[in-house]
Formats: sequence, structure tokens, C-alpha cells
Amino acid sequence: MLLPQLKLDELLEELQARIDAARGTRDRVHSLLEAVLSVGRELDLEQALHSIVEAAAALVDAEYAALGVIGPDGRTLSAFHTVGVSDEKITEIGPYPQGHGILGELIRHPETLRLSKISEHPASYGFPPNHPPMRSFLGVPIRVRGQVFGNLYLTEKRGGLEFDEEDESVLSTLAVAAGVAIDNARLYEDSRLRERWLLANAEITHRLMPGSERSEALDLIAERARDITGSALAEVAMPRADAPSLRVEIAVGEGADAHRGLVLPLHEGLMGLAYSTAAPVTSDDITRDDRITAEPPRFLGLGPAVAVPIGTGEVGARGVVLLVREAGRPVFSDKETEMLQGFAAQAAIAMELAERRQDAQQLALLEDRDRIARDLHDLAIQRLFATGMTLQSAGRFIEHPKAADRVLRAVDDLDETIKIIRSTIFGLRAREGGAGSGLRARVVRVAGEAAPVLGFAPGVRMEGLIDTDVPVRIADHVVAVLSEALTNVARHAGAHTVEVVLTTDGREVVLRVADDGVGIPSGGRRSGLRNMAERAEQLGGRLELGGSEGGGAVLVWSVPLPEGA
Repeated sequence: MLLPQLKLDELLEELQARIDAARGTRDRVHSLLEAVLSVGRELDLEQALHSIVEAAAALVDAEYAALGVIGPDGRTLSAFHTVGVSDEKITEIGPYPQGHGILGELIRHPETLRLSKISEHPASYGFPPNHPPMRSFLGVPIRVRGQVFGNLYLTEKRGGLEFDEEDESVLSTLAVAAGVAIDNARLYEDSRLRERWLLANAEITHRLMPGSERSEALDLIAERARDITGSALAEVAMPRADAPSLRVEIAVGEGADAHRGLVLPLHEGLMGLAYSTAAPVTSDDITRDDRITAEPPRFLGLGPAVAVPIGTGEVGARGVVLLVREAGRPVFSDKETEMLQGFAAQAAIAMELAERRQDAQQLALLEDRDRIARDLHDLAIQRLFATGMTLQSAGRFIEHPKAADRVLRAVDDLDETIKIIRSTIFGLRAREGGAGSGLRARVVRVAGEAAPVLGFAPGVRMEGLIDTDVPVRIADHVVAVLSEALTNVARHAGAHTVEVVLTTDGREVVLRVADDGVGIPSGGRRSGLRNMAERAEQLGGRLELGGSEGGGAVLVWSVPLPEGA
């Protein structure tokens, strides 16, 4: 009876083994379902990727796990999420892998790869120093909407075992669920991002419509774009009215002070190219981009960048937005650039509507000025002139010398008053080449455009028949000199106030710009001052530099006016 008893024990043992295997399979399926549900609940993309890696390691009992996200070029990894390696160890190992060796093999051939020893594969070429030893390997691609998003990498199955077909099947199933979870997270992230861009556009439109200054809108564009894209630096450059170039009016973020007031060429650099082509321009690393001038150094510690025109289409670009991320951060994706471009286009529309509204207000103002000028000319001047004539005639009948002298002085005062009123009328009616194109309006406009760069509005005072006596050729030089002077104050003076005075007596035009800054250093760059001096010399004038009693610099630029101008 011993033999039958032995057979019965073997059968019982085999039955028990099958029961344990079935229980293990049931537990593993249950764990897989839990992992799928856990991964599917995540809507934050970064957290979803981390959950996928943790679930993969637990399901196949791997000591180390990673998820490599394939970059836009389709050949390297743009992100690497790991489990099983401490932060200290990661620091010792160095930068994350870029997708070479075995990792690159899965990128080039997106199919499941299972190895008993990594070192035996032809694509393997070892690990960097301080890297933990890894032998067994299992890799599975993750596809999102038919495109390979990245790969799951599992190494070192616990207990010294090798990954088997069941591990491969479980991990492949998880990869399918991971693809769905990643797609959902990306869609949710895109919808939230679009919502933030829409809110930013609404805020800019709301700010512009009541008639706020353009500088406030530009500052808001830079702030919101920097915040939404996670950039370290944001700049807004606008075209200069007096020269074919761009000037950085707004800069916020890291090293912003080094950028404000910079004058950039129209067809060079990221901003110049984006403006001239009316299309986005990107850079993987702005510190190593040949299109960026090395001087002045201003992008230390920064990396990926994108420049997007503000407005396109028939009207062309109105300005440029530049965003720069810290070194090591992801490059700007096509989708991010597309959303940023849409935001900039909507901002340009809001600016256009606001300007049209301001034009309508300006037209109403000019019409009102015409009415005032007409009333002054037809009523006030005629009455004053008649009063003067009456007094002058009455003076003949006054015998007392002192009384007669007072009447004559009163007549002279009336003449001076008539001259002042006529000068005011000329100022109200001056529309050389259209509204806003006279020298007075251009000076006010240049001063207003300099306010965002200076951090305050400069004071402006004008005396004399500015629009009448100063010809267009000299007026162009005046505007260019004023723009250069204010730019120099913004970049070098550290001033808190600037006073601009423009006067003419019909024989000479004089521009005086005074600030309360640090003054003009003796060894500083003089290219801007040299240009201003050359402009004066070409017109037979001069440039004088000096200091004020309270500190700061005083610039006086004067040129004679041609006779009969």
C-alpha cells in the first residue's frame, strides 16, 4: 500500500501547486486592475507618469523602473521618471540618459524587449560611474493615439530571477492603460491651459478698453505669458518710430534690468526675426544660439526660448514677445508655441481696438480744438484788436504824460496777448501731414513710449511755434535725438525724474533733456552721444553736455532754423 500512498501525495502536491498558481494569478490580475484604475484617475500629467512607473515596478517585482518620454526630434529622451534610485544616487550618477544604448534601442525599434543580461545585447555599452548594477531587463513602449509617447524600462527582478512572459504580458497591458491615462491627462492639461490663455486675453482686453496706457497692457502680456508658460524671463519689444529697429519696452523676471531699453535690429536675433517674418522663432539654448549677439551678456543661466510676433496677417506684427526658460527646462513644444501665438494675436486685436477708440477720441478732441481756435480767432482776437485800436486812438486825447504812457503800455500788452493767443491757435490747429504727425505730437509720443522703460513719465514742456517754424527735416532729427537721449537715461542714469524742454524763437530750435541720475561717466561708451553730436553738426548746430546742481546730466541740442522756414 506504500506506492499508492506516494502517488496520492504527489497528486496532492501538484494540486496544491496549481491552486497556489491560480491564487497568484488571481492576485496579480487584481493588482493589475488596481494599477490600471489608479493610473487612470490621475489628471495631472507629471503625477500620472510617476504613478505609471510605480505601478510597473510593483506589478513585475522590479527593483528599478523608469519611464522615458521621447522628445520632439523622435530620437532622444526629453524627460526621465525613475523609481528605486534615491535622489542622492541620482546626483552621483549625473545627468539623466538621453536615449543611447539599450534605451535607444527601444526608441529606434518600439517593440517589447526582454533580456536576461543587459550586457549581452549588441546595443549595450555599459553604465556611467556610480550607477547601480543592472542585469535583467524588460522594456515596453507606450503608445498614445498610435504614436509612441515613451518607453517603460524595468530592471533587476527581485530574488535574482529573470523577467518572464507573464511579466511581459502584464507590463504590455499596463502600457495600454498608461497610454489612455496619458492621453486623458494631456487633454485635461490642454483644456486648463487654453482656459488660462483665454482668461489672460480677457484681462488684457478689459484693461485696454477703458483707455489704459499701452505700457500697462504690454506689462500684463509679459507677466501672463511668463506665468502660464513657466518661463524665467519675458520681454516685449516694440518698433521704434524714429528708426528701423526694435526697443525692449517691457522685461520681467530673471535679469530683467539688463534687457530694458535695449535696441535690437529688425532682421537679426530671435525677436528681430520673429518681427520681420511675422512667425514664431524658437531656440533650444539661447546662450549658445549664433543668432543672439554675445554683448551685452544677459541670458546667463537660461536655456530654451521662443519669440512670437504680436499680431500677424494684413497689418503685420505690432511687436514681439520673447519667453526664456531656465537652463535644463523643456524646450517650447509646437502646441505651446501655437497657444502663445494665438494669445499674442488676440492681444494685438485688443490693442488695435483700443487704438481705434483712442483715435476716435483724438478726432473728437481735435474737432473741439478747431472750434476753440476758431472762436479765439473770430471773437477774442478781434475784440482785443479793436480794444487796442480804441485805446491807441484815445491816447491822443490824453494830455497827462504818465496817463498817456500807461495807455500805450496797455496797448503793447494787448499786442503781446494777441501774439500768445495766435501761437495757441497755431498749436491747436497744427496738423502737418495729418493729426498727431506734428513735432509737438511726436515729442509727446516719444516721451510716452519711453515711460515704461524709464519706470516713470518724463516731464515735457514746449514753447514757441514748434509745428510752424521747425521744418520736417529738422523735426526728424529732434525726435531721433530725444529718443536716443531718453534711452540712454533709462539704461545708464538710474534717474527718478527727467525733464524735456523744446523751444524755438523762429531762428533756432533747442532741445534740453535733464535728469537727476548718476551723470555721464568719463570712461563710458559714447556712441549714442557721438551720433547726436553728428546730427547737430550736419545741421550747423551743436551738442552741449553738463551737470545740474542737484546731480545728474543736462543735454542741450540746438540747431539754427533756415530763413523762411
